[in-house]
Amino acid sequence: MMKIRTIAATLMIGALTGAAPASRPVIPSLPYVIDFERGAPLLTGGSPATPPRPGTVLPVADAAIADPPRDPGHPAANRQLLISSHGYEMNALFLLAGGAGPKPTLLLLHGLPGNERNLDLAQAVRRAGWNVLTFTYRGAWGSEGTFSIQHALEDTQVALAFLRTPETARRYQVDPTRLVVAGHSMGGFAAAWTAANDAVAGNRSARPGFADAAGPLAGLILLDAWDIGPSTAALRVGDAAAARAEFIAGFDDIGHSLGPITAADLADELARRGAQWQLAALAPRLSTSPMLSVYARHGGAAENKAFADTLRRRPGADVTAVELDSDHAFADKRIALTRAVVGWLETRGQVVSTWPGPAQVQARR
Repeated sequence: MMKIRTIAATLMIGALTGAAPASRPVIPSLPYVIDFERGAPLLTGGSPATPPRPGTVLPVADAAIADPPRDPGHPAANRQLLISSHGYEMNALFLLAGGAGPKPTLLLLHGLPGNERNLDLAQAVRRAGWNVLTFTYRGAWGSEGTFSIQHALEDTQVALAFLRTPETARRYQVDPTRLVVAGHSMGGFAAAWTAANDAVAGNRSARPGFADAAGPLAGLILLDAWDIGPSTAALRVGDAAAARAEFIAGFDDIGHSLGPITAADLADELARRGAQWQLAALAPRLSTSPMLSVYARHGGAAENKAFADTLRRRPGADVTAVELDSDHAFADKRIALTRAVVGWLETRGQVVSTWPGPAQVQARR
């Protein structure tokens, strides 16, 4: 007999309390579950669900696994565009959410070199009613210019400024008061670095060249962020030949993604500048805007947990940390990752769960 697998369409609160999930997990507010074999929404009792009306934002976990209704007047759309950074054009893709009016918007940054773009996460965030802007740094994946980590940090600042311009706000229905920057691996460091160096931080008034009422970031999301300085310290000691060779061997997934830039070039840059790129150094300059840190038990859990704990100790801190039993790419926890991120975006960290995968969740305080 065919087994019907179901996944709850809202967050599984039991994961926070330690309660064991039922064989068919249901919580009182559950609108429906998804039958993966038949691809149809069902009421918890098994009868067909009433489809939501166009323009309705799906509940948190629904956006992870179910499509929203099409809004015929303002449908979701993809827009390819070019963003100019220091005289070079970067390839970008804007995933625009359906529905009328300005939308909260996520700037999503890829890592080094960016083989994992987290576009499944981007699509889920859009299903939850957010615009998502993704781009490739200068010199990466066909964008003009020369890649370097320093350039990637600068490019992220440029992309954030792009989202705050009146033209962008008007053309792409962006709410400049609800911008969140998220990044994976090197992109996570770039997100934190950009937030710490945000020129608009602390100034909620309109600024020349920015959309009306553009204010500080509404949030920051780190996905197993790379703490660059400490992890590359061996490249800067007296006899770094062995460390350099190990670093180069570890970057065997670059291919031609960075144009002529090789792992050896990256090692040289990190030997010169890597000491300044430390998460801990950014903590004093980060605002108390909400932050979510999702880290991998078999990746960068130790450094990311330490950074989240440091930020959590500040007065007024709003920090949520989620540890997933996965690797640096979250290769086997994509749904859990999506639920954690989309859930946090909707609730600002008040409830975060990663059912059905095991996770350690530390709610904000």
